[in-house]
Amino acid sequence: MTTEELRETLLAAPKNGYARINAEDRIAMNDYCQRYMAFMNACKTEREATAWAVAKAESLGFKPFTPGMEAKPGDKIYYNNRDKSIALAVIGTEPLSEGANICAAHVDSPRLDIKPNPLYEETEIAYFKTHYYGGIKKYQWPTIPLAIHGVVYRKDGTMVTVTIGEDERDPVLMITDLLIHLAGDQMQKTLAKGIEGEQLNVILGTEPLVGEGSDLVKLHIMQLLNEKYGLIESDFQSAELTMVPAGRCREVGLDRSLISAYGHDDRVCAYAELEALFSIEAPKKTAVCILADREEVGSMGISGMQSHYFEHFMGNLCAAQNVALEDCFAKSFCLSADVSNAFDPNFPETCDKRNNSMVNYGVAICKYTGARGKSGCSDASAEAMGHVRSTLDGANVIWQTATLGKVDQGGGGTVAAFMANRNIVSVDAGVPVLSMHAPLELVSKLDCYETMRACKAIYLV
Repeated sequence: MTTEELRETLLAAPKNGYARINAEDRIAMNDYCQRYMAFMNACKTEREATAWAVAKAESLGFKPFTPGMEAKPGDKIYYNNRDKSIALAVIGTEPLSEGANICAAHVDSPRLDIKPNPLYEETEIAYFKTHYYGGIKKYQWPTIPLAIHGVVYRKDGTMVTVTIGEDERDPVLMITDLLIHLAGDQMQKTLAKGIEGEQLNVILGTEPLVGEGSDLVKLHIMQLLNEKYGLIESDFQSAELTMVPAGRCREVGLDRSLISAYGHDDRVCAYAELEALFSIEAPKKTAVCILADREEVGSMGISGMQSHYFEHFMGNLCAAQNVALEDCFAKSFCLSADVSNAFDPNFPETCDKRNNSMVNYGVAICKYTGARGKSGCSDASAEAMGHVRSTLDGANVIWQTATLGKVDQGGGGTVAAFMANRNIVSVDAGVPVLSMHAPLELVSKLDCYETMRACKAIYLV
């Protein structure tokens, strides 16, 4: 062989995905991304994503799960776990004793949660106190438009949904920052200390009611919330209200190749799983889609991936076929669909470029996450990586490999370890993200589309 023939035969030569797709692929990719953007505009919290998935599933013939129900080939079933997470399945032609093909993502994202006693007035400005959820850079949240999303259980036991700041006629809310002219001391602090958690107080208003007494601005705000939602102040103690960036998903770049949105991590993978599942009718193995909550804070809690709701769902499906759940899990495969950090040329010192995912190179397969010495990761085996590699190649999916930055730089985790703890072979894969965990993140349209195609290939293998 010549040197060039050896090079072509023996060496890896990754190519930008745009060099590998045709005009028909581009049309399908852009159509998919328009649907994804509509989903993102509708879903900024785990509750909203779960409600969207339930409505879409029912429109496509999925039936709600009930213990003791049948699980025949072709049946489409979903389990709404307390309106905050969901599992869906299309029953395969093979029995569950042969295992299931699972894609698992999460639908929670970093945000600011409202404290149980949040409303106060200081120097005639009314505020909400917040407690941040997940890993954020606190300095990124002041001076951007914010919206309130969530639910409140009122004193009379009824629930009301609250959304303020998304309609163009709505006001938005904001957190202030210190003016540069007086920021000499602040500018000497580290980024982590420039804005403290207790300074993430959201301005609600400044206009007092006409009358005597104290807290007239606070009383005015409470009056407005009572008129619109029937709330009294003590109702905040039985509320789930969160502050998220206001505004819609937008195309980015003069070529429109990127998408900007709040919460790509990890609803970009959640939507990929959903659309892939909704497109199949009769898989060989049962196809299962999981949209989990609480991943950003460790996957604990009743709606997180460490909860037993997944066993409850799968155990009943197995019982309907007289199959032991442990036998099903032992032969199952899970694609832990979570995002990776895309290489950012502005911060090259944080990554090992040879092993980092890149924008427009397709879905990123990550053998391990964790921190430093692989702490907290599941570390997929060679067999598991080989299975993903052959499956995606067989479906002509554009893919790449990924690691999470330099060895001693930091790290992170996904739900893969919790699936592996159930004796389910698991591999991480997902969309590379720029500005991950920022109020607005960036993803590539091509990578979004290829991640959906990867999920579909896993369901159908």
